[in-house]
Amino acid sequence: MKNAQFIYDELKKLIPNPASELNFSSPYEMLVAVILSAQCTDKRVNEVTSVLYKVANTPEQIDAMPQEELEKYIHACGFYHNKARNIKLMTKQLLENFDGRVPDNYDDLISLAGVGSKTANVVLACAYSLPGLAVDTHVHRVSTRLNLSTSSNPLVTEKDLKSIYPINNWGEVHHLLLLFGRYYCTSRNPKCAECKFQSICNYYSK
Repeated sequence: MKNAQFIYDELKKLIPNPASELNFSSPYEMLVAVILSAQCTDKRVNEVTSVLYKVANTPEQIDAMPQEELEKYIHACGFYHNKARNIKLMTKQLLENFDGRVPDNYDDLISLAGVGSKTANVVLACAYSLPGLAVDTHVHRVSTRLNLSTSSNPLVTEKDLKSIYPINNWGEVHHLLLLFGRYYCTSRNPKCAECKFQSICNYYSK
Protein backbone atom coordinates (compact mmCIF):
# COMPACT_ATOMS: atom_id res chain seq x y z
CA MET A 1 0.00 0.00 0.00
CA LYS A 2 1.86 3.06 -1.32
CA ASN A 3 0.90 5.56 1.41
CA ALA A 4 1.25 3.22 4.38
CA GLN A 5 4.85 4.16 5.23
CA PHE A 6 4.12 7.87 4.76
CA ILE A 7 1.17 7.62 7.15
CA TYR A 8 3.25 5.73 9.71
CA ASP A 9 6.17 8.18 9.49
CA GLU A 10 3.98 11.26 9.85
CA LEU A 11 2.05 9.78 12.77
CA LYS A 12 5.31 8.96 14.54
CA LYS A 13 6.36 12.60 14.21
CA LEU A 14 3.03 13.72 15.64
CA ILE A 15 2.83 11.04 18.35
CA PRO A 16 6.40 9.97 19.19
CA ASN A 17 5.53 7.68 22.10
CA PRO A 18 2.17 6.04 21.39
CA ALA A 19 0.78 3.97 24.26
CA SER A 20 -2.45 2.95 25.90
CA GLU A 21 -4.11 5.58 28.07
CA LEU A 22 -5.73 2.94 30.26
CA ASN A 23 -4.13 2.51 33.68
CA PHE A 24 -3.24 -1.05 34.68
CA SER A 25 -0.62 -2.97 36.64
CA SER A 26 -1.39 -6.55 35.54
CA PRO A 27 -2.85 -8.37 32.53
CA TYR A 28 -6.04 -8.98 34.53
CA GLU A 29 -6.44 -5.28 35.35
CA MET A 30 -5.88 -4.52 31.67
CA LEU A 31 -8.49 -7.04 30.55
CA VAL A 32 -11.12 -5.69 32.94
CA ALA A 33 -10.34 -2.12 31.90
CA VAL A 34 -10.72 -2.91 28.20
CA ILE A 35 -14.08 -4.60 28.82
CA LEU A 36 -15.19 -1.49 30.71
CA SER A 37 -13.95 0.79 27.92
CA ALA A 38 -16.61 -0.32 25.42
CA GLN A 39 -18.60 2.81 24.54
CA CYS A 40 -16.85 4.65 27.35
CA THR A 41 -13.83 6.97 27.51
CA ASP A 42 -10.50 5.81 28.85
CA LYS A 43 -10.57 8.75 31.25
CA ARG A 44 -13.81 7.55 32.79
CA VAL A 45 -12.57 3.95 32.96
CA ASN A 46 -9.44 5.10 34.80
CA GLU A 47 -11.58 7.00 37.30
CA VAL A 48 -13.66 3.88 37.93
CA THR A 49 -10.78 1.40 38.14
CA SER A 50 -8.78 3.69 40.45
CA VAL A 51 -11.49 3.00 43.03
CA LEU A 52 -12.39 -0.58 42.08
CA TYR A 53 -8.82 -1.89 42.01
CA LYS A 54 -8.16 -0.70 45.55
CA VAL A 55 -10.92 -3.08 46.65
CA ALA A 56 -10.57 -5.90 44.13
CA ASN A 57 -8.03 -6.30 41.34
CA THR A 58 -7.42 -10.06 41.08
CA PRO A 59 -9.58 -12.85 39.67
CA GLU A 60 -10.04 -14.28 43.15
CA GLN A 61 -11.22 -10.96 44.58
CA ILE A 62 -13.59 -10.15 41.72
CA ASP A 63 -14.96 -13.69 41.78
CA ALA A 64 -15.80 -13.28 45.47
CA MET A 65 -17.53 -9.95 44.90
CA PRO A 66 -21.32 -10.13 44.33
CA GLN A 67 -22.31 -8.91 40.87
CA GLU A 68 -24.55 -6.23 42.40
CA GLU A 69 -21.56 -4.79 44.27
CA LEU A 70 -19.40 -4.82 41.14
CA GLU A 71 -22.17 -2.99 39.28
CA LYS A 72 -22.04 -0.18 41.84
CA TYR A 73 -18.32 0.30 41.25
CA ILE A 74 -18.55 0.31 37.45
CA HIS A 75 -21.91 2.08 37.09
CA ALA A 76 -20.31 5.23 35.62
CA CYS A 77 -18.91 3.26 32.66
CA GLY A 78 -22.37 2.61 31.24
CA PHE A 79 -23.96 -0.72 30.32
CA TYR A 80 -22.85 -1.70 33.80
CA HIS A 81 -25.16 -4.73 34.13
CA ASN A 82 -23.85 -6.46 31.00
CA LYS A 83 -20.25 -5.45 31.72
CA ALA A 84 -20.44 -6.74 35.29
CA ARG A 85 -21.95 -10.01 34.12
CA ASN A 86 -19.24 -10.48 31.49
CA ILE A 87 -16.47 -9.61 33.94
CA LYS A 88 -17.83 -12.11 36.44
CA LEU A 89 -18.18 -14.85 33.80
CA MET A 90 -14.77 -14.09 32.32
CA THR A 91 -13.20 -14.21 35.76
CA LYS A 92 -14.79 -17.56 36.56
CA GLN A 93 -13.48 -18.92 33.25
CA LEU A 94 -9.98 -17.72 34.10
CA LEU A 95 -10.08 -19.46 37.46
CA GLU A 96 -11.59 -22.69 36.14
CA ASN A 97 -9.71 -23.02 32.84
CA PHE A 98 -6.51 -20.98 33.09
CA ASP A 99 -5.50 -21.14 36.79
CA GLY A 100 -6.50 -17.49 37.16
CA ARG A 101 -4.01 -16.29 34.55
CA VAL A 102 -5.01 -14.16 31.57
CA PRO A 103 -4.07 -16.10 28.42
CA ASP A 104 -1.35 -14.70 26.19
CA ASN A 105 -2.77 -16.02 22.92
CA TYR A 106 -5.64 -14.88 20.73
CA ASP A 107 -7.71 -18.06 20.59
CA ASP A 108 -7.84 -18.51 24.36
CA LEU A 109 -8.59 -14.84 24.91
CA ILE A 110 -11.61 -14.77 22.60
CA SER A 111 -12.98 -17.87 24.35
CA LEU A 112 -13.62 -15.65 27.39
CA ALA A 113 -16.95 -13.95 28.06
CA GLY A 114 -17.07 -10.37 26.82
CA VAL A 115 -13.81 -10.70 24.88
CA GLY A 116 -13.91 -10.13 21.13
CA SER A 117 -11.17 -9.53 18.60
CA LYS A 118 -10.60 -5.90 19.61
CA THR A 119 -10.19 -6.72 23.32
CA ALA A 120 -7.98 -9.72 22.64
CA ASN A 121 -5.65 -7.69 20.43
CA VAL A 122 -5.40 -4.88 22.99
CA VAL A 123 -4.49 -7.33 25.76
CA LEU A 124 -1.88 -9.05 23.60
CA ALA A 125 -0.24 -5.77 22.59
CA CYS A 126 -0.50 -3.85 25.87
CA ALA A 127 -0.33 -6.47 28.59
CA TYR A 128 2.09 -8.89 26.93
CA SER A 129 3.90 -6.81 24.26
CA LEU A 130 2.88 -9.42 21.70
CA PRO A 131 1.64 -8.73 18.15
CA GLY A 132 -1.89 -7.39 18.25
CA LEU A 133 -3.68 -4.77 16.17
CA ALA A 134 -7.05 -3.83 17.61
CA VAL A 135 -9.59 -1.93 15.52
CA ASP A 136 -11.87 0.29 17.57
CA THR A 137 -14.02 3.15 16.27
CA HIS A 138 -11.05 5.55 16.10
CA VAL A 139 -8.75 3.12 14.29
CA HIS A 140 -11.52 2.15 11.88
CA ARG A 141 -12.44 5.77 11.11
CA VAL A 142 -8.85 6.81 10.41
CA SER A 143 -8.14 3.68 8.37
CA THR A 144 -11.07 4.26 6.04
CA ARG A 145 -10.47 8.00 5.72
CA LEU A 146 -6.83 7.38 4.75
CA ASN A 147 -7.61 4.46 2.43
CA LEU A 148 -5.78 1.90 4.53
CA SER A 149 -9.02 -0.08 4.30
CA THR A 150 -12.21 0.34 2.32
CA SER A 151 -14.33 -1.97 4.46
CA SER A 152 -17.16 -1.00 6.79
CA ASN A 153 -16.43 -4.13 8.83
CA PRO A 154 -13.83 -3.62 11.61
CA LEU A 155 -12.70 -7.25 11.38
CA VAL A 156 -11.91 -6.80 7.68
CA THR A 157 -10.14 -3.54 8.46
CA GLU A 158 -8.08 -5.43 11.05
CA LYS A 159 -7.03 -7.96 8.41
CA ASP A 160 -6.21 -5.16 5.96
CA LEU A 161 -4.00 -3.35 8.47
CA LYS A 162 -2.24 -6.56 9.48
CA SER A 163 -1.49 -7.27 5.83
CA ILE A 164 -0.06 -3.77 5.31
CA TYR A 165 2.14 -3.29 8.37
CA PRO A 166 4.89 -5.60 9.71
CA ILE A 167 3.82 -7.82 12.59
CA ASN A 168 6.37 -6.23 14.93
CA ASN A 169 4.67 -2.85 14.45
CA TRP A 170 1.07 -3.93 14.97
CA GLY A 171 0.74 -2.70 18.53
CA GLU A 172 2.39 0.62 17.73
CA VAL A 173 0.25 1.13 14.61
CA HIS A 174 -2.87 0.48 16.69
CA HIS A 175 -1.95 3.19 19.18
CA LEU A 176 -0.86 5.67 16.50
CA LEU A 177 -4.14 5.35 14.61
CA LEU A 178 -6.21 5.33 17.81
CA LEU A 179 -4.61 8.43 19.31
CA PHE A 180 -4.68 10.26 15.98
CA GLY A 181 -8.39 9.47 15.71
CA ARG A 182 -9.07 10.42 19.32
CA TYR A 183 -7.32 13.81 19.29
CA TYR A 184 -6.95 14.92 15.66
CA CYS A 185 -9.00 12.96 13.13
CA THR A 186 -12.12 13.09 15.26
CA SER A 187 -15.56 11.97 14.17
CA ARG A 188 -16.87 15.53 14.28
CA ASN A 189 -14.84 18.63 13.46
CA PRO A 190 -11.53 16.91 12.69
CA LYS A 191 -8.46 19.15 12.58
CA CYS A 192 -8.12 19.01 8.81
CA ALA A 193 -6.46 22.43 8.44
CA GLU A 194 -3.30 21.25 10.21
CA CYS A 195 -3.29 17.67 8.87
CA LYS A 196 -0.49 16.22 6.75
CA PHE A 197 -2.84 13.77 5.05
CA GLN A 198 -5.12 16.16 3.15
CA SER A 199 -3.99 14.87 -0.25
CA ILE A 200 -4.85 11.24 0.53
CA CYS A 201 -7.88 11.67 2.81
CA ASN A 202 -11.36 10.62 1.65
CA TYR A 203 -13.01 12.86 4.25
CA TYR A 204 -11.03 15.98 3.28
CA SER A 205 -11.60 15.45 -0.44
CA LYS A 206 -15.35 15.61 0.13
